[in-house]
Amino acid sequence: MLNAASSKALATQARRVYIDTLLKAVPGVVHTLDETAHHLLLQTAEYAVQVARRDGVNTWQQQRSNWQKRLIAALRQAAATEGDQAHTPAVSTTFDQMSLVDDDTIEREIHSSRLALSIMDRASWEFSDLRNRISMLEQQEELAVHDLLRAPVVARIALDTWHASGLGNAEWQMLQAVLHEEFAQITNEAYHETNLWLVGQHVLPEVNLRPLIRRTRHSSGGATDFAGLGLPSSFGAGGAGSHGAPSGRGSVGHRAEGAEIQGATRESAPGRAEMVLGRLNRFIGRQLPEFVATQSHKQHTISPKLTAAMDLVDQAARQRFAVDTGSAAPGKGSSLLAELQQRKQALKKAAETPAERATIEIVALLFQSILAEERIPASMRVWFARLQMPVLRVAVGEPDFFATIDHPARRLIDRMGACVMGFSASEGEVGQSLEKEIKRVVQVIEAYPDTGRRVFQTVLTEFEKFLDHYFRNENLSTRKGVSLAQQVEQRETLAIQYTIELRKMLNEVPVQDGVREFLFQVWADVLAMTALRVGQQADTTRIMKRAAADLIWSASAKVTREDRAEVIRRLPPLLKILRDGMTQAGLPVAKQDEYVRTLNNSLAAAFTAKAAAIPRERLEELMGQLEALEELLPDSNEVQINESMVRDLSGHESEDLEVVAEGGTPPTPAMLAWARELQVGSWYMLDYRGRNEPMQLAWCGMRRQLTLFVSPQGRGVLFQLNRLAAFLQAGLLLPAQDEPLTVRATRNAMEKLEVDPTRLLS
Repeated sequence: MLNAASSKALATQARRVYIDTLLKAVPGVVHTLDETAHHLLLQTAEYAVQVARRDGVNTWQQQRSNWQKRLIAALRQAAATEGDQAHTPAVSTTFDQMSLVDDDTIEREIHSSRLALSIMDRASWEFSDLRNRISMLEQQEELAVHDLLRAPVVARIALDTWHASGLGNAEWQMLQAVLHEEFAQITNEAYHETNLWLVGQHVLPEVNLRPLIRRTRHSSGGATDFAGLGLPSSFGAGGAGSHGAPSGRGSVGHRAEGAEIQGATRESAPGRAEMVLGRLNRFIGRQLPEFVATQSHKQHTISPKLTAAMDLVDQAARQRFAVDTGSAAPGKGSSLLAELQQRKQALKKAAETPAERATIEIVALLFQSILAEERIPASMRVWFARLQMPVLRVAVGEPDFFATIDHPARRLIDRMGACVMGFSASEGEVGQSLEKEIKRVVQVIEAYPDTGRRVFQTVLTEFEKFLDHYFRNENLSTRKGVSLAQQVEQRETLAIQYTIELRKMLNEVPVQDGVREFLFQVWADVLAMTALRVGQQADTTRIMKRAAADLIWSASAKVTREDRAEVIRRLPPLLKILRDGMTQAGLPVAKQDEYVRTLNNSLAAAFTAKAAAIPRERLEELMGQLEALEELLPDSNEVQINESMVRDLSGHESEDLEVVAEGGTPPTPAMLAWARELQVGSWYMLDYRGRNEPMQLAWCGMRRQLTLFVSPQGRGVLFQLNRLAAFLQAGLLLPAQDEPLTVRATRNAMEKLEVDPTRLLS
C-alpha cells in the first residue's frame, strides 16, 4: 500500500517520463516539418501561392533551429516549475486588467485551441487513463488548468515558442496539418509511455489494456499496431480501412497474451462509462455549482421562455427535415451540424438560468459528436439529428440524464447506433425494415414531447422486440441462419430434456456405464432429432424409444440360454436401428463404429454374467416410462441449462451454418459475463478459419448458451457460450464499438469543454 510520500514520488517520476518522451520526440518533429517544407516547394501552384510558400519555407529554414531550442527549453522550464504551478488555480482576469486584443493574438489563440483539440482527438484514451492514475497518486480530483499533462498547455508552449523564435501565423498555417499530426502523435506517445511505466509500478494496472498496445509513430493515418494482441490495425485506427482480408498478424497464442487484461477491462467497463459521466458532472460543477444542485431533484421545471423556444425550434426542425428526410447527398452531415449549432444559439438565448444554458450546450456537443460519426449511414443521420430536441427536453427536465448510463434515452440511442454502425458505413448498411422502424421510433418520441423518459422506455422495449423479429423473419442476410440456429436450439433443448428424464429413470437401475453414456450422449439427441422431424407420437419415434429399452435389457446380465438366444435374435435389427438413428443425427461413420464397439463390449459382459441383473418387473416399468417419455419431460422453460449439458455442436454444421468448435483460450468469469451481455444487432470483426470479416450478432438463444453471428453475405457462425467468451478474450472477436455511442459522445464533449470552459455559458 503506497503512502502519501511514495505516491507523490511516483507521480513526480511519471511526469519526468512524460516530459522526457516529449523532449526526445522534438527533433523528429522538426525533421518531419523540414521534409514537408521541402516537398511544398516542389508542388505546382499559382504564382502568388508559390511566392508565399517560398517566403514561408525560407523563414522556417532560418528559424527552425531557434524554435527547436526554445521549445525544448520551454518544456524543461515548465516541467521544472510544475510543482509550483500544477495545483495552483488559474488567476482570474479583473476588469482593470482587460484591454483590447490585436488580431494576431486572437489568431494565435485560435491556432492554439485547434492544436489542443487535434491532440485530444488522437490521445483522449491515453490521457484519460493517465489522468486517473496521476489523480489517484496526487490525491487530486482533477489536474490543474496549467498542468503540463494537459494538451492546451503543450499547445500554448508550442505556439508561444513558435512566435518567439521569429515564425509567424503564415508559417504556422502553411505547416498546420503536419504540426497537428506530429504533436498529436508525440503527445499520445508520451501519455502511452507514462501509462506503461505506471503500470509497471502497479498503479491501476486494471484501468485498460491499452498500455499493452504498441503504437508506431509514423504509421499510416496514425494507426495503432496491435501486434501484441493480434488485433487488426484497421480496428485500432477507428474502424477505417479494409476489413475483409485477414490481418495476417498474431496467432491464437499471441492474441491470448492480453487475456487477463481484457478480462479486467470488461469487469470495469460499466464503471468506466459512469466515470465519464462523473468527470463531466464534477467539471461542470466547478464551473457552475447550480448545475449539480439541479441533479438532486427527480424532476425539474423548464422555464416558460425556454419551453416556448424549444417548441418553435422543434416545429421548424421537423418541417426542415421533412423536406429531405433520408437524403444521402454529400455534405449533408455538415449541414446537419450547422443546423444544430444554429438551434443551440437560439435556445441558449431563450434559457433563463445558467444551468439551462449549460444543459443546452452539453446536449448540442453530444449530438455534434454523434452526427460526426462517419460510420452512421447518411440516410440515418437525419433521424439521429431529430432526437436532439426530445433528448434536450429530457435532459433539462430530468437531470439524471447526465448521472447514469442506464437512462432510457441514452440506451435507445446506443442500441440504434449499434445496429447501424459497422466498421464502415457500407458494412453497417441499413435494411428498409430497420430504417422504417427507426423512423417510427423517432416519430413516436416526437409525438409525445411532454412524457419524458416514459416514451423513451416504451419505444426502447418495442425496438428490442422488433430486432428479434427483424433478424428472424425480415432480414434477407440473417433469416436463414437464424432459422438454422433455432432448429439447433430446439433439438439441443429437447435432447437435454430427454437426457434429464433418462437420468432420472436410470438413476437406480444397474445399467452398464457404456450403455448409460451412449443413451445420455447419443440416443437422447437421436430421440430429439426424430421427435422434431416426424413428431413425438410418430411410429418412428416409438421405434427409437423401444430401441433404448431393448438396449438396456440386452446389456443386463443374461444367465439363461433362452435369454442369450433372445439377445442374439434381436441384436441385428437393434444394431441397424442404432446405426440408422446415429446416421440421421449426423454422426460420422467412424464415430458410429466407436460407439458400436463400446456397446458390443457391454453385451459381451452381459453374456459372461459380469453385468448386473435387472428384475423383470423393473424392466417392464422402465419400458412403460419410455413409452410415455414425452409426458414426463420437464418444461423447457424450467430446465436450468448450463454449458456442461450442451454437447459438441459440430455435427450441426452445414453449407449455410458454421459451428465454432475450436479456437481461443479458457475464458475468465469476466469474459463469460461479457459474452452474456452482447446485444442483438451489434457489429463485430471475426477472425475465423482464415477470414477476418465483419459480422452482425443476429440471434441469441438457449438462455444465452447459443449466439449466432451473420456476415453481410449471409454466412452464419454459431457459438456456444464458452467458445464465444474464449474468442472475445483472445481478440478473435472484436466489437465495432469499444464503447457505447453516447459514452463516446460524452467523452468528446468533455474534451471540448476542457479546452474551452467558457462555452458552457456563452
